[in-house]
Amino acid sequence: MKIIATANQKGGVGKTTTAINLSAGLALKGQRVLLIDLDPQANTTSGIGIEPDGTESMYYPLLGEGSMEEKIIPTRMENLSLIPSGMDLAGVEIELARMDDHLLRLRNLLANSKQHNSFDFCILDTPPSLGVLMTSALAAADEILIPLQCEWFGLEGLAKIVQVIEQIRETGANPDVTLEGILMTMYDGRTNLSRQVVEEVSNYFPAQLYNTVIPRSIRIGEAPSHGLTVFEHDPSGIGAKAYGDATDEFLTRHSVCGPPLAAQT
Repeated sequence: MKIIATANQKGGVGKTTTAINLSAGLALKGQRVLLIDLDPQANTTSGIGIEPDGTESMYYPLLGEGSMEEKIIPTRMENLSLIPSGMDLAGVEIELARMDDHLLRLRNLLANSKQHNSFDFCILDTPPSLGVLMTSALAAADEILIPLQCEWFGLEGLAKIVQVIEQIRETGANPDVTLEGILMTMYDGRTNLSRQVVEEVSNYFPAQLYNTVIPRSIRIGEAPSHGLTVFEHDPSGIGAKAYGDATDEFLTRHSVCGPPLAAQT
């Protein structure tokens, strides 16, 4: 099981949207996916059509009470399972901060889960902040995927998250974590700004930058309000195609092949 954290401390960049639709895209490709919602706002949970009740989150497993596997629930999509979130996770930030091993708790839980070989990929959706849950996810992940909006402020955020990843390595909490990729979101090809931001990221991170860009799209934005992935909400739209292409690119990077998404929808 490969553990991928979608991370960006800046909100509104398409992080949760990417976690949901990448997970769905991988599931449609036949990959067994576990999506873990680590954001107390529970947008991933509700965005995939499950009402958060706060009882099935990672709260108790992170505190050493019960197993992570007990919290896994199926979704309506074949191959896609979820550990939901809830407001109780806001409290776990405070409790974990008091523990000497707080950076390793999620890492240890996921290491145990790897032994079961039940999933091919685990996608962690992190809070839009540099708190304990975010850093715990970075310490637990094999790879980091950064969704980055096509704005100049996004470049500042990119520098900060890259710095945090480097700090996680240097502390020894996760010395092998790698920056898997940077996925540009909210791209508007009609503006010079979007093209300039992509070019700037390409100059500094040519190997990590995805060729696929996620466009600005009303359909992408409204899909979570219906509790649907973009593949379900607008399967023939530009958003579904973009996230389908991003999924294909992700799998190519991981040397995994699969049939086109269109053949499975």
